[in-house]
Amino acid sequence: MEAKDLIKERYTFSDLCAIMAHLRSENGCPWDKAQNSKSIRTNLIEECYEAVEGIDRGDDALLKEELGDILLQVVFHAQIAKDENRFDINDVMDGICRKLVCRHPHIFADDPVSGRENALDKWEEMKRKEKKTATVAEDLDRVARTLPSLLRTQKLIKKANKSGLYAYGEEQLERDELMSRYFALCAQANKAGINLEEEAYKENEEFIARISALELLMEE
Repeated sequence: MEAKDLIKERYTFSDLCAIMAHLRSENGCPWDKAQNSKSIRTNLIEECYEAVEGIDRGDDALLKEELGDILLQVVFHAQIAKDENRFDINDVMDGICRKLVCRHPHIFADDPVSGRENALDKWEEMKRKEKKTATVAEDLDRVARTLPSLLRTQKLIKKANKSGLYAYGEEQLERDELMSRYFALCAQANKAGINLEEEAYKENEEFIARISALELLMEE
């Protein structure tokens, strides 16, 4: 296929895949051909953050553009994988469709739920079965380390609390007081020359280790 054949008035998902395949082909773009999954790794992260900005602004034009950039990254990574005989975009599409069907047994099978929270619990239950996570520590270890540490901390604590291996403190704080403490903590860290992001990353790893040790102790 010639490059001119890819010029259209209106494009579809299959056109995006065809354009990316052409850009990675022998007659394609030198830069695109030189990339691998690691070299464009941060691009995917940046595009996701920019899409979130579109949501926060209520800016549909920005959101539409950034969702397109995310989709480009998905197709780019899939084309790289295809070129390396690992998988292709059809495998990606098949995988996500199977995941949606499997994790919604209340829709695609005879397994009703009672509401939103129960539906979310069912999703997490099916996820654990898919990932074959036998312990809470294994479940925690699968929370992506590339998440911002604050977000990851809250996800780890929420999962551990749900398992009964970590209890929330007695003190109940309103949002304003929590945010006041949060900013004070950040200010104190700056004054002390402490990088909270790095320290939180380390603490998250130690938290998983403590939960793992607690599980082993309970088994004994």
